[in-house]
Amino acid sequence: MATTFTTPKKQLTFLITGCSSGFGLSLVGLAQAGGHTVIATSRNPSKTPELVKEVEIKGGKWIQLDVDSPDSSKVIEELESSGQEIEYFTSLQTLNICLNNAGFSIFATVETSTEEEIRSQMETMYFGPLRLIKAVLPYMRQRRFGIIVSMSSGASLSGAPTMGPYAGAKAGLDGMTKVLAKEVAAYNIRTLTVVLGTFNTSLGLNAIFGKIPLPEDYKQTTAENMITWLKTGKVPINGDKDKAMKAVYDVVVGQGIGSGKEAEPLLLLGSDMVPRAKLVQDTLAHSLEVFGSFTNGVNIDK
Repeated sequence: MATTFTTPKKQLTFLITGCSSGFGLSLVGLAQAGGHTVIATSRNPSKTPELVKEVEIKGGKWIQLDVDSPDSSKVIEELESSGQEIEYFTSLQTLNICLNNAGFSIFATVETSTEEEIRSQMETMYFGPLRLIKAVLPYMRQRRFGIIVSMSSGASLSGAPTMGPYAGAKAGLDGMTKVLAKEVAAYNIRTLTVVLGTFNTSLGLNAIFGKIPLPEDYKQTTAENMITWLKTGKVPINGDKDKAMKAVYDVVVGQGIGSGKEAEPLLLLGSDMVPRAKLVQDTLAHSLEVFGSFTNGVNIDK
């Protein structure tokens, strides 16, 4: 039987990471336009003073947050406790939605990726979100309401060559979130994993490449072609980020396409996600077809 979730008919408070551009900035605008309170975050707010001013004029707040920092979770306690002391923060003391969006990609083969590069991907897109989730859950559980949203990628389903570190970090968060959903559903806390294809954000345009050059054996392989292609800066884009984030916003607040779909834990966005999802389905089906007899044949004899 599917879990039934309820969403309060009131102004909600969004905490969104990675708001200086792309998906995060789009979501900030949508949430504020919808009458909700937004706490926007970025690593260096001083680089986007006009954006900060625009958000705060509309009643939101922009704070500095480096999700890589081991102390990043302290922001949750500070925001929650501030409502008890400062009148301005009264509406901010209940964080309803924690939306993990901050991220970047290092393009390198699994063989040539340095441990430092792999750890940096895991820090930003696994440990960073996990710290915030762990910090906000006790408050959400106490209030019997909350929504944890994680922006994932099609790379977590079937990553392209040179996306191993990125895909691993995204897949790790996806796997953890699946378990989390089962643990917190009883407290009216739901999760939403948004699996995204290619969109008109700066992720591909600001590509970071691994420090170690490809070995000679990789010449003319798909891995080398991928890096060469990315370096041209002419990566084809399929998706409109604002349309995609409107879909995310609707599912989160339960309106439009999200009306009555609060229990749905997964949202695939982007036309390139259709063949990727089909590939995963076909791969699993093929494995069962080829090895199905062994799948069921390795149980303990009784």
